[in-house]
Amino acid sequence: MDDEQLLTVDEAAARLRVSRWTLYCLIRSNEIRSLKIRRRRLIPVDAVAECIHNLMEAA
Repeated sequence: MDDEQLLTVDEAAARLRVSRWTLYCLIRSNEIRSLKIRRRRLIPVDAVAECIHNLMEAA
């Protein structure tokens, strides 16, 4: 994976148009995939699209 396939928490929150707090809640509830590299939490770009898809199906 290269840097363009991984988003920071702020970048992922901006793409979803939610707060950092809401994104961390999504991570904790396993509604969005993430990975941790040392102290950094990163979100794969495809996980954002997958989360949107899953949330739309639930709506």
